[in-house]
Amino acid sequence: MGEFWPVPDVLAHLAGRWRVARTVRDLGSGDEGEFTGVTVFGPLDGGGLLHEESGRFTWQGVTRPATRTLRFLPGDAPGTADVRFADGRPFHDLDLTSGRHVADHPCAADLYRGEFTVRDADHWRTVWRVRGPAKDLLLVTDYAREEESRRG
Repeated sequence: MGEFWPVPDVLAHLAGRWRVARTVRDLGSGDEGEFTGVTVFGPLDGGGLLHEESGRFTWQGVTRPATRTLRFLPGDAPGTADVRFADGRPFHDLDLTSGRHVADHPCAADLYRGEFTVRDADHWRTVWRVRGPAKDLLLVTDYAREEESRRG
């Protein structure tokens, strides 16, 4: 499959600063929103990366600041990651050695299913489909490496 770009070491690949553009669709109500900002993957004490996302989220015509913090720890297999929430709770695994990965995260009665795809050294995407009694959402996020964070 030539459409995906294999990543032998996800933590090494993600390190740096990325521009983020996310669309959020509520498939039940038809409402749509968008997030624009940056994500920085910086060194984490003890190994791994601290994922810090910040920007502006617009929903139903209202724009407000938005942030998110995750921890990307070394995974069980070489080159993979164990993604955790800021407080240490498990989120999902991440293995991009084929350039594509699907992960599930149960949240109460809802199920988050994420598909991660890498297009090339500087572009990747996540698509989260959230289904359950409380949510019916589609979140599509595109990441583009910022110029100054390109490896040379």
